[in-house]
Amino acid sequence: MRKLDLDNISKELLLDLNHNAQELVNPDMLNSPRTIGDSVQQYLASVGLPKVLKQSNISVENNFSRRSMEDMAFSDCQENYYAVDVKTHNLDTLFNMPNLISVKRLAQFYRNDDKNHFCIIIASYRVGKDKLLYEDCIFKPIEAFSWKCLTLGALGWGQIQIANANKLIFEKNVNRCKWMLDLCDNLSLFYDEEINKIGERKNWFSENRQYWANKNQNN
Repeated sequence: MRKLDLDNISKELLLDLNHNAQELVNPDMLNSPRTIGDSVQQYLASVGLPKVLKQSNISVENNFSRRSMEDMAFSDCQENYYAVDVKTHNLDTLFNMPNLISVKRLAQFYRNDDKNHFCIIIASYRVGKDKLLYEDCIFKPIEAFSWKCLTLGALGWGQIQIANANKLIFEKNVNRCKWMLDLCDNLSLFYDEEINKIGERKNWFSENRQYWANKNQNN
């Protein structure tokens, strides 16, 4: 059976957003990225993606908590499970560094089943006079994102982040095994750097403790 074409789905989602979701947000709230993000996410999960996938007889689940890694999910006819996270990107901003997923959560998700796919939808827009103007929509598995545009953040076990949403780079030939090996290698370097940072902080406060200990003795 033919593999689900995420690039084609993203094109249909972009058309749908521009036809039906430009006035999704009250004009008074167009200066609120959080409001826009929540509104676009809710629209795509409850209306946009279900509408596009209905022609393939695929239903979309969207009843997930804020702590879930996915905003919506669906399974295709080959029993591939797609967990989808939605990001919005204001093209008029100079720098955005969104978190994508915990490294541990992704590693567990992919080891549990080769048919699991963690995907990102990025809806890029500009703010018009009283509406949203969508210019791009990307729908790709996380392993399609090149490590040249990703970085790691120090939260929990580590967070995979987009280094700058204005400079996305994608792999032409997606290879999950290679991408996950690169993740492990990058994490090893990242953890070494974090250990060094913690060592420096520990030494700094050790010196501070000695300062206060001496001060206490002299009082």
